[in-house]
Amino acid sequence: MRPTTWPALLLILVLSACTTRGGPDAAHTAFTNSVGLRMVRIPAGEFLMGSDEPAETLHKSYPLAEQKRLDDLFDEAPVHRVRITKAFYMGATEVTVGQFRQFVEQSGYVPESIADGTGGYGYNPQYDASKTQRGDAFEGRDTRYSWQNPGFAQTDQHPVVNVTWNDAQALAQWLSKQEGRSYRIPTEAEWEYAARAGTRTRYHCGDEPTCLLKVANTFDEAAKPYWPQFAANALNGNDGFAFTAPVASFAPNAFGLYDMHGNAWEWTQDLYAEDYYAHAPVDDPKGPEEGNVYVRRGGSWHTWALYARSSYRNWNSPQTRYTLVGIRLVMDAP
Repeated sequence: MRPTTWPALLLILVLSACTTRGGPDAAHTAFTNSVGLRMVRIPAGEFLMGSDEPAETLHKSYPLAEQKRLDDLFDEAPVHRVRITKAFYMGATEVTVGQFRQFVEQSGYVPESIADGTGGYGYNPQYDASKTQRGDAFEGRDTRYSWQNPGFAQTDQHPVVNVTWNDAQALAQWLSKQEGRSYRIPTEAEWEYAARAGTRTRYHCGDEPTCLLKVANTFDEAAKPYWPQFAANALNGNDGFAFTAPVASFAPNAFGLYDMHGNAWEWTQDLYAEDYYAHAPVDDPKGPEEGNVYVRRGGSWHTWALYARSSYRNWNSPQTRYTLVGIRLVMDAP
């Protein structure tokens, strides 16, 4: 774990002083819920969503990115004004293995990778992607892998992965019923607003990819030995984690949110459309009404710096379970 900077420590102390257990009220900026997840109040506000950086500019910071990769970022444009009209609470961290286990054990819910009998994805050092039809970086689907086993060691403090969009919905619905509140996963706009925390830079720590070493667990020199075929794309530095890191191992953003870049991709509530930004409403956009894949944001422990930017958009089907994809919850403010 990297040492916490003094500004980050001050932020942690302030938020801790304003934290209550059990539930939120107007006097508190954060509370800890029934599964031990700390929820931070995110104020209403306005921001510029998306990115219009030209490929030439991006290429200077990401020189190994092929032109097609840069051209494929067109769905981040146009930059557009978004107003989040109501405050909401967001998990200070991604949902952990331990918190997800509480949900499964108390609710009786069977996660999709187990319920459908097809399993998930996982890391296997003997797996050779070049000998498979898909050429995927990870082995799967395979019943050996699930939220309980992504192929590498995790503790209860690590982000749960191999969970589907449907699993995230089930968790939010269960918590809502248990606590009499309204939990859900964030809209894409809420996610980017919270991730930026008032910034317009590529990352909440700045524009330089190396700033991620202070705030994020992404693909760097710690992970490089496990994937020599991707070695050239590794961030120049070592964050100390080859796979997932315990949540909150790095400095938070200005809202007090940890791991908004890296560690695990996070599902959003929105369906994906590549042209949605061109006609999205200003107030509280909720994504297109039709589609068959959902947006995920933030990058993971295996993500190159180009794809960990605050504006980057990715997507998957709601049944997707992957060793890089997890959950962050939000809750409507009372």
